[in-house]
Amino acid sequence: MFEGLSEKLQATFKRLRGKGKLTEADVTEALREVRIALLEADVNFKVVKELIARIKERSVGQEVLESLTPGQHVIKIVHEEIIHLMGGSESKISISSKPPTIIMLVGLQGAGKTTHGAKLANMLKKQGKHPLLVACDIYRPAAIKQLEVLGEQIKVPVFSLGQENPVKIASESLVFSRKNGNDVVIIDTAGRLHINEELMDELSRIKGNVKPHEILLVVDAMTGQDAVNAADAFHQQLGLDGVILSKLDGDTRGGAALSVKAVTGCPIKFAGTGEKMDALEVFHPDRIASRILGMGDVLTLIERAQQNVDEKKARELEEKIRKQELTLDDYLDQIKQLRSMGPLSSVLEMLPGIGKQLKGVEIDEKEFYKAEAIICSMTADERRKPILIKDSRKKRIAKGSGTTVVDVGRLLKQYEQTKKMMKQLSGLPGMGGAVKGGTKKGKKGKKQGKKSFPKFPFQI
Repeated sequence: MFEGLSEKLQATFKRLRGKGKLTEADVTEALREVRIALLEADVNFKVVKELIARIKERSVGQEVLESLTPGQHVIKIVHEEIIHLMGGSESKISISSKPPTIIMLVGLQGAGKTTHGAKLANMLKKQGKHPLLVACDIYRPAAIKQLEVLGEQIKVPVFSLGQENPVKIASESLVFSRKNGNDVVIIDTAGRLHINEELMDELSRIKGNVKPHEILLVVDAMTGQDAVNAADAFHQQLGLDGVILSKLDGDTRGGAALSVKAVTGCPIKFAGTGEKMDALEVFHPDRIASRILGMGDVLTLIERAQQNVDEKKARELEEKIRKQELTLDDYLDQIKQLRSMGPLSSVLEMLPGIGKQLKGVEIDEKEFYKAEAIICSMTADERRKPILIKDSRKKRIAKGSGTTVVDVGRLLKQYEQTKKMMKQLSGLPGMGGAVKGGTKKGKKGKKQGKKSFPKFPFQI
């Protein structure tokens, strides 16, 4: 996401940081490169023109030019203006004080309305709501079946009347929701390959009939300016309340994310970041701006960890680290929890400075599955006491997991490295131990105790 734009902006700002003092000419040259980077990222040209004008107006002031760190001042201004461009702060769904809250999803065919309707229902369900999905797309083959399958997957009911009139389906769904205690109704409407009068007329009739509290447009972030044009057209016809950007994890230049709020006035409320049902995130303009400028996104990483990491197991693991009792079962739990947070590359990119270092580095996600298969092929005793695993057992484990003896040996070695690292951590203040009387040197002098960080469960 935003890879090309991020690289070019960071290269420009690196040159600014290298200057002890900035002139107006330096700022003008840097902003020219910023303008080119934004246009190449498919940001609307009118938006770029206004953005550059605001940045320049703020950047050429005496306060910046005479600052001890003028380059950092300019970066701060660009950061603030990009946040402002995308809406300033997160925009939440308006929950009605009188249930049900009616959310109407609209968009062109192929944008991901059905999938993101289910993702939104899954998110609201985790927040304690009782959503109902409504199948109003009676035209696309298997659209109703797709919604029913997704509803079953996330344990959310789906209301359907088959090929009935979509307006009638939407109206009847409200009666059903009130009878069954569903406090949120998500209506999945039909789309077309392009905007036409027939589509807009149907959507207008549904809107007039059910009076939704939120009309959210689902747009494909990979379509760039086409997504912004579609958003503008839908907003003029229906009066949108917000936008869901799908496929933001794909090979997208970021133009839609940076343009849609400025062009339509509608905030981006959610972003789809993957194929799974939990791959929907609240859109935070400040965090996205930080990612674009290479500052990482630690807050999103923390939230993702809180959602996916089992607190009870985390406490148990901490206790085992204190007692130095880490087993291969614990190792397996950590693999599963890390994998549940999403692709490892996207997790690491949220750490400040890491994304740039990982450029061109391939992280083999298959190592997760290989390690899991190896551990699952062990007996309970072997997982508790890996010292039991000799050559004959390694051959059996390798055969059972579809790997090689070398793979098994590598995993055991990495496990031992991790145990040693955990032992060192357990001696630190706050981890059950205390540092006593300075460092202790052995025969190897300063080199003693220097450990390489274990690469498991991925190989870089």
